Amino acid sequence: QVQLVESGGGLVQAGGSLRLSCAASGRTFSSYAMGWFRQAPGKEREFVSVISWSGGSTRYADSVKGRFTISRDNAKNTVYLQMNSLKPEDTAVYYCAAVLKRLAESAYDYDYWGQGTQVTVSS
Repeated sequence: QVQLVESGGGLVQAGGSLRLSCAASGRTFSSYAMGWFRQAPGKEREFVSVISWSGGSTRYADSVKGRFTISRDNAKNTVYLQMNSLKPEDTAVYYCAAVLKRLAESAYDYDYWGQGTQVTVSS
């Protein structure tokens, strides 16, 4: 079992930055690839980024590539999402999720989810 708790969301102006954190419980955190997804009102949940269990591999959605950076600290059981140059279209609830051992971009592949944190970018 892995429990995930996101934090770091908030209101920011366009062009600003936020860093999201996702704290995980459970001794097997380092066995899981960790992903970030987001869901805007009236839209489906969409993939943002994923990082391998070791941190050596990452993937990003085209819409955030070059602006967002995912990282993890297995000693702290925490995964981060640094978001720079934020745009109003980045406004959404952001979720972290865990998938056992492999990189995945489909929400259906993930085993555990956090409760989400709201990010609002004003224009």
